[in-house]
Amino acid sequence: MSTQYVSFQQASPNEQAVILIVDDVPENLGLLHESLDQAGYRVLVTTDGLSAIEIAHRCLPDMILLDGNMPHMDGFESCIQLKASPITQFIPVIFMTGLSETEHIVRGFQVGGVDYVTKPLNIEEVLARVKTHLAHAKLLQQQKQVIDATETAILALDVHGKIVWKTQKASDLLNQYLPELEGFETGLKAWFSDLEQEKDPKKLTSCSYSTPSQQLQLLLLTPWESEPSVAKNYLIQIKTSTPALEMADILKYCPQLTQREAEVMHWLLLGKTNKDIAEILELSPRTVNKHLEHVFEKLCVENRTAAVAHINSLVQEFH
Repeated sequence: MSTQYVSFQQASPNEQAVILIVDDVPENLGLLHESLDQAGYRVLVTTDGLSAIEIAHRCLPDMILLDGNMPHMDGFESCIQLKASPITQFIPVIFMTGLSETEHIVRGFQVGGVDYVTKPLNIEEVLARVKTHLAHAKLLQQQKQVIDATETAILALDVHGKIVWKTQKASDLLNQYLPELEGFETGLKAWFSDLEQEKDPKKLTSCSYSTPSQQLQLLLLTPWESEPSVAKNYLIQIKTSTPALEMADILKYCPQLTQREAEVMHWLLLGKTNKDIAEILELSPRTVNKHLEHVFEKLCVENRTAAVAHINSLVQEFH
């Protein structure tokens, strides 16, 4: 049976943050509860993942401290469900667990955690991380509110290209043109991967993602950092433009390409992955990679994002 209880201090004029602690070990709960309470936070406590999800939806805490290793539903699965819900997806989650292997730490970030601390817990370190991530979350919320008021389509992405939040205008655009976001999010991550490897990231400050009816231009507003902090977020503006180029148009702007290379480039402009292109054209992924290598060489670029940006710049130049 799970344990649920709430301990509230009287709210201060600063409206102290609410922290939900999730751990199946009572001793850990007691230690964290006392420390957070003394630090001035309002505290919610539970001992299992399922009730944590219920409490999070009902109370909307400002942060969740989540044990990774629990029976029935572990912390990683709990985090996946929290991030899948539009109500709780933006609540920052800090994992705290005895699972200290690299694979578990990576897993924690992959499922949406903002930080990962290992047991035995250093309480001063935990409090410092809580304070830092709460301040960052508050700043993001204020930033989002200001941008929302301008009715601009803006996405905030983390350092891996994962969507952290989006303005209402951005949500409207994506809902209108991209009912399925999986391919779009894959494209964002590929773009950020290219940025990490590019010697001059200024060359890749924009990319595009095309749908059958509209082409979305993505503009990087935040200067790229080669070694950003874990909490770093990048702002991306979405603009609509003309539909994606057909193969004949690509050959017109890039006559040095072969027909097959233009065909591969057409699907690349539509935001398809190499695997998708291989399936569509009934080619092996290796053959698609070979065609793209020739495209990059002929366009004097180094990767997919740069190739798309190059063709888009040619279109703008001739219009």
